[in-house]
Amino acid sequence: MKMAALLLVSTALIAGCGKKKVDVLPPAAEGSEYGDTQIDPNAGTGQIVPGSQEDFLQQVGQFGDRILFDTDRFNVDMEDQAVLQRQAQWLARYPNTRVVLEGHADERGTRDYNLALGERRANSAKNYLVSIGVDASRIQTVSYGKERPTALGSDEQSWAQNRRAVTVTVR
Repeated sequence: MKMAALLLVSTALIAGCGKKKVDVLPPAAEGSEYGDTQIDPNAGTGQIVPGSQEDFLQQVGQFGDRILFDTDRFNVDMEDQAVLQRQAQWLARYPNTRVVLEGHADERGTRDYNLALGERRANSAKNYLVSIGVDASRIQTVSYGKERPTALGSDEQSWAQNRRAVTVTVR
């Protein structure tokens, strides 16, 4: 009898702990874009939305969203200037689009050193864009240091790809 009662109670408890369907989600935190579901009228049509990251990559070239740096350097050389000039031209066409410049480093060095180096790289790219006419308020910088490598490996070829500043559009 006690066993039957225990079995009945445990079954009721387990049934009460099942997942419940949520019809309405709570609102996202104020100021965040999490959970925003904007419906793209061109979705599924194969068309690229003007001003989007896809449009940016199409217009500036496959790797036109990034500039590369030498080891322990953050200077913008002539090749980088050409890439940033193409980015500035694209930004001039879309004056309401903002960008985030991500600074990255290779795996060598301490975490703190690479975060600081990534910040200097992102700021160098930002400063160049501002010097050629892009409004500074449209550009945000962030450093990921060595935390987000684009190429995995511990060789010069991988390290060279990871020493970069990448431009990402923000809507």
